[in-house]
Amino acid sequence: MTTSTANPQQETVQAIRDHHERLGRAMADHALTIARAADQLAAPHDRRDKLAEFCEREVLPHADAEEQTLYRAAREVPEARLLLRAMLAEHAVLRERLAELRAARTPGETVGAAAALNALFQSHLAKENDLLLPALVDAGVDLAGLLAGMREVLGGSGEGAACTCGGHDDPGTPGATAEVAGGELDVRTLVPARRHAQIFDAFGALAAGAEFVLVNDHDPKPLYYQFAAEHPGEFTWEYVETGPEVWRVRIGRP
Repeated sequence: MTTSTANPQQETVQAIRDHHERLGRAMADHALTIARAADQLAAPHDRRDKLAEFCEREVLPHADAEEQTLYRAAREVPEARLLLRAMLAEHAVLRERLAELRAARTPGETVGAAAALNALFQSHLAKENDLLLPALVDAGVDLAGLLAGMREVLGGSGEGAACTCGGHDDPGTPGATAEVAGGELDVRTLVPARRHAQIFDAFGALAAGAEFVLVNDHDPKPLYYQFAAEHPGEFTWEYVETGPEVWRVRIGRP
Protein backbone atom coordinates (compact mmCIF):
# COMPACT_ATOMS: atom_id res chain seq x y z
CA MET A 1 0.00 0.00 0.00
CA THR A 2 1.36 3.38 -1.02
CA THR A 3 0.77 6.38 1.22
CA SER A 4 0.71 9.82 -0.35
CA THR A 5 3.01 12.38 1.24
CA ALA A 6 1.36 15.33 -0.50
CA ASN A 7 -0.47 17.72 1.78
CA PRO A 8 -3.97 19.05 0.98
CA GLN A 9 -2.54 22.38 -0.22
CA GLN A 10 -0.19 20.69 -2.69
CA GLU A 11 -2.92 18.33 -3.88
CA THR A 12 -5.31 21.22 -4.46
CA VAL A 13 -2.76 23.24 -6.43
CA GLN A 14 -2.00 20.19 -8.58
CA ALA A 15 -5.71 19.55 -9.15
CA ILE A 16 -6.18 23.14 -10.33
CA ARG A 17 -3.21 22.89 -12.69
CA ASP A 18 -4.38 19.54 -14.03
CA HIS A 19 -7.81 20.99 -14.73
CA HIS A 20 -6.21 23.99 -16.42
CA GLU A 21 -4.22 21.61 -18.62
CA ARG A 22 -7.35 19.72 -19.68
CA LEU A 23 -9.22 22.92 -20.45
CA GLY A 24 -6.26 24.35 -22.36
CA ARG A 25 -5.80 21.23 -24.44
CA ALA A 26 -9.48 21.07 -25.28
CA MET A 27 -9.49 24.73 -26.32
CA ALA A 28 -6.39 24.23 -28.47
CA ASP A 29 -7.92 21.16 -30.10
CA HIS A 30 -11.07 23.06 -31.03
CA ALA A 31 -9.03 25.90 -32.55
CA LEU A 32 -6.91 23.41 -34.49
CA THR A 33 -9.91 21.57 -35.94
CA ILE A 34 -11.37 24.91 -37.07
CA ALA A 35 -8.12 25.86 -38.82
CA ARG A 36 -7.86 22.45 -40.48
CA ALA A 37 -11.44 22.63 -41.69
CA ALA A 38 -10.69 25.97 -43.34
CA ASP A 39 -7.48 24.55 -44.87
CA GLN A 40 -9.57 21.76 -46.39
CA LEU A 41 -12.00 24.35 -47.81
CA ALA A 42 -14.78 23.07 -45.53
CA ALA A 43 -17.09 25.50 -43.79
CA PRO A 44 -15.94 25.60 -40.14
CA HIS A 45 -19.25 26.84 -38.75
CA ASP A 46 -20.19 23.58 -37.06
CA ARG A 47 -16.80 23.43 -35.37
CA ARG A 48 -17.11 27.11 -34.44
CA ASP A 49 -20.39 26.31 -32.68
CA LYS A 50 -18.79 23.40 -30.82
CA LEU A 51 -16.01 25.68 -29.55
CA ALA A 52 -18.55 28.28 -28.47
CA GLU A 53 -20.56 25.58 -26.69
CA PHE A 54 -17.41 24.34 -24.94
CA CYS A 55 -16.70 27.86 -23.71
CA GLU A 56 -20.25 28.35 -22.46
CA ARG A 57 -20.34 24.95 -20.77
CA GLU A 58 -16.80 24.76 -19.37
CA VAL A 59 -14.68 27.89 -19.68
CA LEU A 60 -17.06 30.60 -18.50
CA PRO A 61 -18.37 28.63 -15.47
CA HIS A 62 -14.73 27.96 -14.58
CA ALA A 63 -13.94 31.69 -14.80
CA ASP A 64 -16.99 32.62 -12.71
CA ALA A 65 -16.09 30.08 -10.03
CA GLU A 66 -12.53 31.40 -9.89
CA GLU A 67 -13.77 34.94 -9.41
CA GLN A 68 -15.87 33.84 -6.44
CA THR A 69 -13.02 31.91 -4.81
CA LEU A 70 -9.41 32.37 -5.91
CA TYR A 71 -9.81 35.94 -7.11
CA ARG A 72 -11.77 36.97 -4.04
CA ALA A 73 -9.00 35.57 -1.84
CA ALA A 74 -6.40 37.41 -3.93
CA ARG A 75 -8.01 40.76 -3.01
CA GLU A 76 -6.59 40.30 0.49
CA VAL A 77 -3.05 39.71 -0.81
CA PRO A 78 -1.40 43.10 -1.48
CA GLU A 79 1.28 41.60 -3.75
CA ALA A 80 -1.43 40.09 -6.00
CA ARG A 81 -3.74 43.07 -6.44
CA LEU A 82 -2.29 44.39 -9.69
CA LEU A 83 -2.19 40.88 -11.10
CA LEU A 84 -5.79 40.34 -10.00
CA ARG A 85 -6.88 43.50 -11.82
CA ALA A 86 -5.26 42.20 -15.02
CA MET A 87 -6.81 38.75 -14.61
CA LEU A 88 -10.29 40.15 -14.13
CA ALA A 89 -9.82 42.30 -17.22
CA GLU A 90 -8.82 39.22 -19.17
CA HIS A 91 -12.02 37.47 -18.12
CA ALA A 92 -13.92 40.35 -19.68
CA VAL A 93 -11.83 40.16 -22.85
CA LEU A 94 -12.39 36.40 -22.95
CA ARG A 95 -16.13 37.01 -23.15
CA GLU A 96 -15.55 39.59 -25.90
CA ARG A 97 -13.46 37.10 -27.89
CA LEU A 98 -16.21 34.51 -27.52
CA ALA A 99 -18.77 37.00 -28.83
CA GLU A 100 -16.49 37.70 -31.81
CA LEU A 101 -16.26 33.97 -32.49
CA ARG A 102 -20.03 33.62 -32.45
CA ALA A 103 -20.33 36.59 -34.82
CA ALA A 104 -17.74 35.22 -37.29
CA ARG A 105 -19.24 34.46 -40.69
CA THR A 106 -16.43 33.72 -43.13
CA PRO A 107 -13.86 30.93 -42.70
CA GLY A 108 -11.12 33.51 -42.27
CA GLU A 109 -13.03 35.36 -39.56
CA THR A 110 -13.78 32.09 -37.78
CA VAL A 111 -10.17 30.88 -37.84
CA GLY A 112 -8.91 34.27 -36.64
CA ALA A 113 -11.47 34.52 -33.84
CA ALA A 114 -10.77 30.96 -32.65
CA ALA A 115 -7.01 31.56 -32.70
CA ALA A 116 -7.36 34.81 -30.74
CA LEU A 117 -9.61 33.15 -28.17
CA ASN A 118 -7.21 30.24 -27.78
CA ALA A 119 -4.11 32.46 -27.47
CA LEU A 120 -5.75 34.58 -24.77
CA PHE A 121 -6.93 31.54 -22.83
CA GLN A 122 -3.55 29.79 -22.90
CA SER A 123 -1.78 32.93 -21.69
CA HIS A 124 -4.40 33.42 -18.97
CA LEU A 125 -3.99 29.87 -17.69
CA ALA A 126 -0.22 30.28 -17.57
CA LYS A 127 -0.55 33.41 -15.41
CA GLU A 128 -2.88 31.64 -13.03
CA ASN A 129 -0.53 28.67 -12.74
CA ASP A 130 2.75 30.56 -12.51
CA LEU A 131 1.77 33.78 -10.75
CA LEU A 132 -1.60 33.73 -9.04
CA LEU A 133 -1.46 30.29 -7.40
CA PRO A 134 2.07 30.77 -5.97
CA ALA A 135 1.03 34.17 -4.59
CA LEU A 136 -1.96 32.65 -2.81
CA VAL A 137 0.13 29.79 -1.44
CA ASP A 138 2.84 32.16 -0.20
CA ALA A 139 0.16 34.26 1.51
CA GLY A 140 -1.07 31.20 3.39
CA VAL A 141 -4.50 30.99 1.74
CA ASP A 142 -6.10 27.61 2.55
CA LEU A 143 -6.89 26.53 -1.00
CA ALA A 144 -8.15 23.09 0.01
CA GLY A 145 -10.70 24.61 2.34
CA LEU A 146 -11.58 27.43 -0.04
CA LEU A 147 -12.27 25.12 -2.98
CA ALA A 148 -13.78 22.09 -1.27
CA GLY A 149 -16.25 20.51 -3.69
CA MET A 150 -15.68 23.16 -6.40
CA ARG A 151 -15.58 20.95 -9.50
CA GLU A 152 -15.66 24.02 -11.76
CA VAL A 153 -12.20 24.93 -10.45
CA LEU A 154 -10.77 21.55 -9.47
CA GLY A 155 -12.16 19.43 -12.30
CA GLY A 156 -12.48 15.66 -11.91
CA SER A 157 -10.26 13.37 -9.91
CA GLY A 158 -9.13 9.76 -10.14
CA GLU A 159 -6.26 7.38 -9.68
CA GLY A 160 -4.28 5.14 -11.96
CA ALA A 161 -5.84 3.82 -15.15
CA ALA A 162 -9.40 3.84 -13.90
CA CYS A 163 -12.00 5.85 -15.70
CA THR A 164 -12.23 9.22 -13.98
CA CYS A 165 -15.51 10.38 -15.46
CA GLY A 166 -17.42 9.82 -12.23
CA GLY A 167 -21.02 8.68 -11.91
CA HIS A 168 -20.23 4.98 -11.56
CA ASP A 169 -23.18 3.51 -9.67
CA ASP A 170 -22.51 0.11 -11.26
CA PRO A 171 -18.96 -1.25 -10.71
CA GLY A 172 -19.29 -3.36 -13.85
CA THR A 173 -19.04 -7.08 -14.43
CA PRO A 174 -15.57 -8.59 -13.90
CA GLY A 175 -14.31 -10.22 -17.09
CA ALA A 176 -16.90 -8.52 -19.30
CA THR A 177 -15.82 -7.27 -22.74
CA ALA A 178 -17.37 -4.95 -25.29
CA GLU A 179 -17.09 -4.49 -29.04
CA VAL A 180 -18.77 -2.34 -31.66
CA ALA A 181 -22.06 -3.94 -32.69
CA GLY A 182 -24.66 -2.26 -34.85
CA GLY A 183 -22.56 0.89 -34.82
CA GLU A 184 -22.58 1.12 -31.01
CA LEU A 185 -19.97 0.41 -28.34
CA ASP A 186 -21.78 -0.22 -25.05
CA VAL A 187 -19.28 -0.12 -22.17
CA ARG A 188 -21.78 -0.09 -19.31
CA THR A 189 -21.01 -3.67 -18.27
CA LEU A 190 -17.24 -3.12 -18.17
CA VAL A 191 -15.40 -2.46 -14.93
CA PRO A 192 -14.45 1.25 -14.86
CA ALA A 193 -10.71 0.60 -15.22
CA ARG A 194 -11.27 -1.08 -18.61
CA ARG A 195 -13.64 1.39 -20.22
CA HIS A 196 -11.24 3.97 -21.63
CA ALA A 197 -8.88 1.31 -22.96
CA GLN A 198 -11.75 -0.44 -24.76
CA ILE A 199 -12.97 2.83 -26.24
CA PHE A 200 -9.53 3.77 -27.53
CA ASP A 201 -9.12 0.29 -29.02
CA ALA A 202 -12.37 0.80 -30.94
CA PHE A 203 -11.26 4.24 -32.06
CA GLY A 204 -7.90 2.86 -33.21
CA ALA A 205 -9.69 0.39 -35.47
CA LEU A 206 -11.69 3.13 -37.26
CA ALA A 207 -10.90 4.03 -40.85
CA ALA A 208 -11.02 7.65 -42.00
CA GLY A 209 -14.62 8.85 -42.12
CA ALA A 210 -15.88 6.01 -39.91
CA GLU A 211 -17.54 6.39 -36.52
CA PHE A 212 -19.25 4.58 -33.67
CA VAL A 213 -21.65 5.59 -30.92
CA LEU A 214 -20.32 5.19 -27.39
CA VAL A 215 -23.00 4.11 -24.90
CA ASN A 216 -22.19 4.90 -21.27
CA ASP A 217 -23.89 5.24 -17.88
CA HIS A 218 -22.46 8.70 -17.15
CA ASP A 219 -21.19 11.77 -18.99
CA PRO A 220 -17.79 10.77 -20.46
CA LYS A 221 -16.54 14.35 -20.58
CA PRO A 222 -13.05 13.58 -19.18
CA LEU A 223 -12.69 11.04 -22.02
CA TYR A 224 -13.05 13.96 -24.41
CA TYR A 225 -10.09 15.70 -22.76
CA GLN A 226 -8.05 12.52 -23.12
CA PHE A 227 -8.91 12.34 -26.82
CA ALA A 228 -8.00 16.01 -27.21
CA ALA A 229 -4.63 15.43 -25.56
CA GLU A 230 -3.72 12.24 -27.41
CA HIS A 231 -5.42 12.75 -30.80
CA PRO A 232 -5.68 16.53 -31.39
CA GLY A 233 -7.56 17.27 -34.60
CA GLU A 234 -7.94 13.56 -35.36
CA PHE A 235 -11.37 12.82 -33.90
CA THR A 236 -14.97 14.05 -33.90
CA TRP A 237 -17.21 14.12 -30.83
CA GLU A 238 -20.97 14.67 -30.84
CA TYR A 239 -23.44 14.07 -28.02
CA VAL A 240 -26.47 12.07 -29.19
CA GLU A 241 -28.11 11.48 -25.79
CA THR A 242 -27.25 13.22 -22.53
CA GLY A 243 -28.67 11.24 -19.63
CA PRO A 244 -29.78 11.19 -16.98
CA GLU A 245 -29.32 7.38 -17.13
CA VAL A 246 -27.75 6.81 -20.54
CA TRP A 247 -25.26 8.91 -22.50
CA ARG A 248 -24.55 8.34 -26.19
CA VAL A 249 -21.64 10.06 -27.93
CA ARG A 250 -20.80 9.70 -31.63
CA ILE A 251 -17.01 9.37 -31.95
CA GLY A 252 -15.33 9.24 -35.34
CA ARG A 253 -12.36 10.02 -37.54
CA PRO A 254 -12.66 13.06 -39.86
